[in-house]
Amino acid sequence: MVSDRTNKMRGRKTRGYGAKKKHRGKGSAGGKGWGGSSKHNRSYVYAYEPDHFGKHGFTSLYKRNTIVNVDDVAKMEGTEINLTEKGIGKLLGKGEIKKAVNVVVAFCSSSAKEKIEKAGGTVTTSSEEKK
Repeated sequence: MVSDRTNKMRGRKTRGYGAKKKHRGKGSAGGKGWGGSSKHNRSYVYAYEPDHFGKHGFTSLYKRNTIVNVDDVAKMEGTEINLTEKGIGKLLGKGEIKKAVNVVVAFCSSSAKEKIEKAGGTVTTSSEEKK
């Protein structure tokens, strides 16, 4: 079915867009998206997106511990779980555990240690291993 607008424009060369060149998509506007933002559309970037180009902030060299919670340990198989070998640095106390597991980890929160020991397991931290 042909729309009313198209019917009205039958026989007209440009369909209401002026010159033929003016209805050619984003190319006629000087690029699509961020096209031309470092060339001819730079004034837009200066006015509305001044922080678009360049580096911002810094990259922290401080390595944070990968964490895992007690409920994640409960889902793991086996009774001897070495989290340091798995690349996990810290054990936190969110969740519940019902099985007795022996966990080796670099750092452990007091609540996590309490929950694992209450279930009948043990927690060995790296500071205890060095003694």
